Amino acid sequence: MSAATELRSLAEAPGYHPRRTLPLRVEAMRQLRRRRTLLMGGVLAALPFVLIIAFAIGGTPDGEGGGGGGGSRINLMDVATESAANFAATCLFVSAGFLLVVPVALFCGDTVASEASWSSLRYLLAAPVPRARLLWSKLVVALGFSLAAMVLLPLVALAAGAAAYGWGPLRLPTGGALGTADTVPRLALVVAFVFVSQLVTAGLAFWLSTKTDAPLGAVGGAVGLTIVGNVLDAVTALGSWREFLPAHWQFAWADALQPELEWGGMVKGAAVSVTYALILFALAFRGFGRKDIVS
Repeated sequence: MSAATELRSLAEAPGYHPRRTLPLRVEAMRQLRRRRTLLMGGVLAALPFVLIIAFAIGGTPDGEGGGGGGGSRINLMDVATESAANFAATCLFVSAGFLLVVPVALFCGDTVASEASWSSLRYLLAAPVPRARLLWSKLVVALGFSLAAMVLLPLVALAAGAAAYGWGPLRLPTGGALGTADTVPRLALVVAFVFVSQLVTAGLAFWLSTKTDAPLGAVGGAVGLTIVGNVLDAVTALGSWREFLPAHWQFAWADALQPELEWGGMVKGAAVSVTYALILFALAFRGFGRKDIVS
């Protein structure tokens, strides 16, 4: 279906208003009922319990060899069982590099491409739903589910950690501890930064979703290029060029787990990720607006 045909159908529809098409609640319920959404939620909710079982089998971490910077420096994994807050921070640490990339790529890459693979995309546009409205609704819902996935993990980890290890102060990787009143805001800041840092993955997956009829291609392409970014960041010969890679800043949230909150790394990382994401979102809207829909 061409854009000109859509415009003609819109002009002939009495009482038509673009904002009333494909409401966010309708799209959200459609995505919520999908099996992959429930499966991803189950995997993220199960991870804290898997770690608790692993610690129970392997024993309490003793901190040997984990600091890498001397006796005064500790690793999050070394103090994972000290409190619920430490356990939640550890869950974020072990999942931020890859596991949390998957739901973002899945929710954003499986949006438009899945409709095309089911041959239902042209019928949505013939409803008629404007192309920009279609993309906007799907993008907002996909980002909402991505954020929900990132919030679900630490919430379950806090609850499971409180039951298994009790509530207490958050011991910091650099030594010292944060009081109970500061723990939740700092963890919320960590989750917010992880979400912002994954916007580039969301943008890449969403753009690929408008280019292909294969959802796995869009999801796999976004995950694959994210892995490539991690590999390039490990190439120290690139020097300062690595600072233009979103992967270079993915663990800048560790600055939030300091006695004195440091913003430098998180601000730079957020700026890089948002810049790439905005470019990719713009490419998705521009390309989809000119695309002939045949599926």
